[in-house]
Amino acid sequence: MARRANRRAGGRRRSEAGSRKVPQLPWTAVRNRLPPIEIAGADEIETVHDASLRVLEEIGLDILLDEARDILKAAGVDVKPGEARVRFDRGFIEQAVARAPSEWTLHARNPERDRVFGGNHINFLPVAGNPNVSDIEGGRRAGNLRDYRDLLRLAQAINAVHGCTPMLEPVEIEPNIRYLDIVGEQLFITDKVAFGYSLGRRKILDAIEMVRIARGIDEATLLAEPSLWTVVNCNSPLRLDIPMLLGMIEMSRRNQVVVVTPFTLAGAMAPVTIAGALTQQNAEALAGIAFCQTVRPGAPVVYGGFTSNVDMKSGAPAFGTPEYVKAVLLGGQMARRYRLPYRSSNVNAANWPDAQSTYEGAMSLWATVMSHTNMVIHSFGWLEGGLRGSFEKIVIDLEMVQTLMKALEPVDFSEPELGVEAMRDVGPGGHFFGAAHTLERYETAFYEPLLSDWRNWETWRQDGALDATQRAHRIYKQLLQEYEEPAMDPAVREELTDFIGRRKAEGGATAED
Repeated sequence: MARRANRRAGGRRRSEAGSRKVPQLPWTAVRNRLPPIEIAGADEIETVHDASLRVLEEIGLDILLDEARDILKAAGVDVKPGEARVRFDRGFIEQAVARAPSEWTLHARNPERDRVFGGNHINFLPVAGNPNVSDIEGGRRAGNLRDYRDLLRLAQAINAVHGCTPMLEPVEIEPNIRYLDIVGEQLFITDKVAFGYSLGRRKILDAIEMVRIARGIDEATLLAEPSLWTVVNCNSPLRLDIPMLLGMIEMSRRNQVVVVTPFTLAGAMAPVTIAGALTQQNAEALAGIAFCQTVRPGAPVVYGGFTSNVDMKSGAPAFGTPEYVKAVLLGGQMARRYRLPYRSSNVNAANWPDAQSTYEGAMSLWATVMSHTNMVIHSFGWLEGGLRGSFEKIVIDLEMVQTLMKALEPVDFSEPELGVEAMRDVGPGGHFFGAAHTLERYETAFYEPLLSDWRNWETWRQDGALDATQRAHRIYKQLLQEYEEPAMDPAVREELTDFIGRRKAEGGATAED
């Protein structure tokens, strides 16, 4: 089937005529030109590498799917008949992981929205998989389709959001068909890279087909151009379950992106020490990546890190902690050791879009940048340890992400920018407010804050004395007004709508299908 053109002109505008739009940075490729922070020496990284291979050789992983064990056995892995536990020779792991590509492009239905993963590219993606949502007007509520659509509209309207995630679980929709709406709404409401749940064979195959239809391409093109991504969270400690393995097999066979992310919370699902949790994270990630490469050598994968700690008094997850920062930085070193793209997250454990959510998020984001993360999931909107997405937190996070993006831009040291002639014109004791050098750069000299309010006390009070969270509420409402529906070829829309309707009529799928 020939590629259908994705028209980008003519989308509907919902913003109010004449209103000033929310200030944003342009849609762009974000490159991290800073050197990564390395808090462990090369010998210590090799110590973790060796310990991880010992875990896989001596303890092994539970591989719960018969089909997956058959694939490994055919590749020479010592799989015991009737046993789920699989132990891996270190040579097999190292050779398999080495087949994974270091950099690749993930394709969107709008080619201008394609993203590169690997190298020094950074991609910021929104909150994902949360069952609840909130804003300061409506409070905390269960996930629903209306809010999910609004979250996707924000993802489309915000230039710093570089792709889609399942930003909310619409719990009023039956689980066997919910995944069709989660993927379908991404493709209708946005034109950015899409996500599908790796929860069984039928669900992920449906998601792959929906993306193929939305891009207007044939299966050969889809095979050559990765167009869907998924996350596989290992069942830490040391287990891969059946639905996840089914998804990994089908995604890897079709050259689509698998983000292998152990869920290693130190003291709960991993050893209580950072070194121990990192070793387990690395063992689980290497096993998952090696399995994908066994299914299809060269399939795009991401080394995922999600190691943090728990509150030892309650067992609740803690994020944005010093331990989380160390784990993110160390995870980046491990990913670079294997020349793989790296995933980590902007996370916090706060219950409201307040100071705690912001300072924990700032620590998380700083760590993602300084570890050279390529895929930052939950960049926008995460609250309550991942149980909730917040409309206001999306805007608060956007302010932090845009600030980091500007900070990563190189400084221009050309002669005009050095300002020597401006200093000559102003002379000692003058000021630069009215200098030609200043006026020529008035509109572009500095980053225009999205959320910060730099007015004096009296002016701020006269305008209602809104705090940052209240201003974030106002801005998210305006961004929804500014949303523009991306154009879609009518034939593509009809084919995609028909596919979703047919699969719903057939009953959809469960994780076991």
